[in-house]
Amino acid sequence: MDKILILAIFWFRLIVTEAAVSVGGGIGVGVGGSGGGGGVWVGGGISTGPNTPPAGAPQVSKLNAAYIALQAWKSAITDDPNGILKTWVGLNVCAYKGVFCADSQDYMGRSTVQVVAAIDLNHADLQGVLVKQLSALTDLSLFHLNSNRFSGTVPESFKEFTSLTELDLSNNRFSGPFPITVLYIPNLKYLDLRFNSFSGPVPDDLFNKQLDAIFLNNNQFDSELPQNLGNSPASVINLANNKFCGNIPFSLGYVGSQVKEILFLNNQLTGCIPEGVGLWSDLQVLDVSSNSLMGHLPDSISCLSQIEVLNLANNKLSGELPDLVCELRSLLNLTVSSNFFSGFSQDCANLNIGFDFSYNCIPGKEMQIFGGAKQISIGCLSLIERSNDVDLPHLLVLLSQNSVILGLLDKICQPKVCSGLKQSWQAYTKNNKSFSNGSIEVNCHNLGWKKMEIFV
Repeated sequence: MDKILILAIFWFRLIVTEAAVSVGGGIGVGVGGSGGGGGVWVGGGISTGPNTPPAGAPQVSKLNAAYIALQAWKSAITDDPNGILKTWVGLNVCAYKGVFCADSQDYMGRSTVQVVAAIDLNHADLQGVLVKQLSALTDLSLFHLNSNRFSGTVPESFKEFTSLTELDLSNNRFSGPFPITVLYIPNLKYLDLRFNSFSGPVPDDLFNKQLDAIFLNNNQFDSELPQNLGNSPASVINLANNKFCGNIPFSLGYVGSQVKEILFLNNQLTGCIPEGVGLWSDLQVLDVSSNSLMGHLPDSISCLSQIEVLNLANNKLSGELPDLVCELRSLLNLTVSSNFFSGFSQDCANLNIGFDFSYNCIPGKEMQIFGGAKQISIGCLSLIERSNDVDLPHLLVLLSQNSVILGLLDKICQPKVCSGLKQSWQAYTKNNKSFSNGSIEVNCHNLGWKKMEIFV
């Protein structure tokens, strides 16, 4: 709602001129009808009726080109349940719902002619495709199509949007590879492609572009993250709910202080959280949950002095939770659940913020993986379901009593599968009466897993 209000005020200020007398235009609210916040549309201009174009040869030329482009797009829209396009009649495009007109200015800052400066059809529930003729709207600054049913791809001609600063195609049905043409829109600052079906790799050049916000979440991108991700000057980067794989790029340690939010949740990332994370001095939200990240937390994470939300849940992180993490002064929510953390200090225990440490390996705490026979069985079965061929032995984290381990194996394994694992474990414990920090490998190829790592 705040965004819509700001947009309305911004465009209202632009279209108010000395000659702003209109019969067919005006300001309207609620483009989307019920079921959403709707959009804001601004008509206006000089008009005596919907079929009368504004006077002035240059202005007629600009708006006539807009008329041709919008009518071509209208013919490619196949469903309009809210009747938005019923207003798209006649030459006065400034009276069309969802179309914003504004006065263009010359190099001296003087108003010259009216142009189509923005299209905002958020929540209009339109079905159709985008057409190449839209590139004729060279003065377009904002193009918002959130929550519609547009499909297909983004026309290559969109690179001719030389004035465009905001492109929002979120929550539609677009598909195919990343729309490379958006990288050639020279003044683009805000790119929102979330909640579509784009797939394949994300080009490196995206993170070299001077964007302030990048939203790619909830698509089907499936490549490794570009190694130059840290080059981006964006304040918000959302890559959640895709199929990105590989490591978090080390270059992220060089992201400028302008980054406020970065989200990697629910992908297929592996490896460690890079040490450079501590350089994100102004970071407020970091979410790497629901991946396969491993290892200990880097000490530098304690340098995130502005962090408010830190979500590390559903990974394979281990070790003790560093004291300094729990001392971060701006922290409002800390989630480390469903990992293999082995403990935390009294500082963490005394946190009076949202702190979820459930389903770890912390002795003496409730809701832990190894808190009791029933919890052992349920927790370990859950881990098996989400593990790959190399990760089952993490079930033995921090367990040092032979009887407990054998009892656990009896509960969750078939006898044939367990026998080899039991023999390997019994052989190890027989020759190693005490445990020390580190890890060992046990040969369990006969079980179908490549190796076993037991962290103790």
